Amino acid sequence: MKAFAERPLTLLAVFAHPDDETFAIGGTLAKYAHEGVHVYLVCATRGEAGELGDPSLGDKAHLGQIREQELRCAARVLGLKDIYFLGYRDSGMAGSPDNQHPQALIQADPAEVVGKIVYHIRRLRPQVVVTFDEGGGYGHPDHVAIHHYTQAAFFAAGDPTRYPEHLQEGLEPWSPQKLYYTALPRRFFRRVQAKLQELGVDMERLQQYDLEHRGLPDEMCTTEIDVSDYVEYRLRAGQCHASQLSAHSLFRLLPPTVLAELLSTECFAREGRRLQPGEPPESDLFAGLR
Repeated sequence: MKAFAERPLTLLAVFAHPDDETFAIGGTLAKYAHEGVHVYLVCATRGEAGELGDPSLGDKAHLGQIREQELRCAARVLGLKDIYFLGYRDSGMAGSPDNQHPQALIQADPAEVVGKIVYHIRRLRPQVVVTFDEGGGYGHPDHVAIHHYTQAAFFAAGDPTRYPEHLQEGLEPWSPQKLYYTALPRRFFRRVQAKLQELGVDMERLQQYDLEHRGLPDEMCTTEIDVSDYVEYRLRAGQCHASQLSAHSLFRLLPPTVLAELLSTECFAREGRRLQPGEPPESDLFAGLR
């Protein structure tokens, strides 16, 4: 086995739906992929319960297939090495009938979901794992669930007593070095609100976004990645997810130049880490591992 220092730098992102990877951390994924890091994505569902913002793209009954192809398009734009689906169904928004679907992610056996993520961690051997924060960005049940499942898998993957069946397949335990949670910080939404008001957008149309309280508390950002050179990849990948870009999407209401400015940095909270007063955030997910 290669020594740790000889292994290629590898990042594993674990999210719930196609488009999470792009709208959450598309700039960061593109940055590291284009710098030579091996970047992989595990996606829990195919987003079957999402909205079909443009009916011309196909039938809602085939939304899962549509969104899978959109994700593959985005992965090519971002430079990901590969994507893997866990095979669960989109659970839908909180309180929707989709929550009760027997194949929904939130109905799955937690040990089974964690085991599937552990399998990919042991197989891909990433130093860094990224997923949603505990609030799931905006509270989507699948986002919250994948946070908890990925967190559990991060700690279980290095334990040889957990999922011993993997050993029979030749997969040895592997402990990633860092776990990061991502969500747009509240300052991002404050800036979005200010820009929309400057542009004269009717804010009544955007009440669903709750721009005053949405996002990760600013002080939780232990790491800020400068992705200003890679925003174009994020924006292009976002266009791949055409089914999810409704007329009221923030990504359509704001001009590309304004979006590029707002998306020039991406915020992460490292598991077990808190910044001390006056301490600057780190600027590299692989800090200390290179």
